[in-house]
Amino acid sequence: MIYKNPLLEKSLHFAARIVKLYQFLSKEKKETIISKQIIRSGTSIGANANEAVYGVSQADFIAKLQISLKETSETEYWLRLLNLSGYIDDKQAQSLIDDCLEIKRILISSLKTAKDKKN
Repeated sequence: MIYKNPLLEKSLHFAARIVKLYQFLSKEKKETIISKQIIRSGTSIGANANEAVYGVSQADFIAKLQISLKETSETEYWLRLLNLSGYIDDKQAQSLIDDCLEIKRILISSLKTAKDKKN
């Protein structure tokens, strides 16, 4: 499945990585608390971005992207905590954080454009 929208494509692939991370954490590391948090926030990024595309208004579109941005920030927090707690190594953490930050930059840019069009 290939999207023409970079945000949707990147957030979908990121969500798949988060699902794999969740599986690793719950099966290999026997960690359940943080892994449940990160799967919620990490998969919500793309879900809200997809909802934004089908928003009923510009305001709805912006609101969904803002939720997606908040979820990105939360996911980044959980990734950093997993790394500091020793559940994931530096290389794995940095790769996921880099992807998360790339999505965050796209969201910020998209929100700026959408808000400029609204005004």
